[in-house]
Amino acid sequence: MVIFQLERTVPLSPDEAWRRLTEWSRHGDAVPLTRVGALPPGPTREGTVIVARTGLGPLAFDDRMEVTEWQPPAHDEPGRCRLDKRGRVVKGWARIEVGPGPGGRARVVWREEVRVRFLPSLFDPLLGAAARAVFGRAVNRLLRGQ
Repeated sequence: MVIFQLERTVPLSPDEAWRRLTEWSRHGDAVPLTRVGALPPGPTREGTVIVARTGLGPLAFDDRMEVTEWQPPAHDEPGRCRLDKRGRVVKGWARIEVGPGPGGRARVVWREEVRVRFLPSLFDPLLGAAARAVFGRAVNRLLRGQ
């Protein structure tokens, strides 16, 4: 099991940073070899299931996540989203918080616990480094609007 946290302060409003981070289909553009969709289609809410399909051909797997907390930013209160990972391969959770930061900027905190089924804890340092790199790059791209 690996727990990591990413923090960013960006020149966006909290509402815009939230929109960019929770536009789920864009996550597939930010993470290599991944496609992302939401069920049911439409606005995200508690109970929405996000499915990230990662890999190629028979080596692909689904990372299923259920939105268990959904509170967009409002009235200078930070927005919070929690995703519980319920896939057969990837377990854990992710929590995204977006609120006001210094100088009218948005402050983003992405905290995540990742467990990979059948991967011994001996590999946790490697998994942690890979997760921080992949998610750090993805968060940066999403916030830049790429």
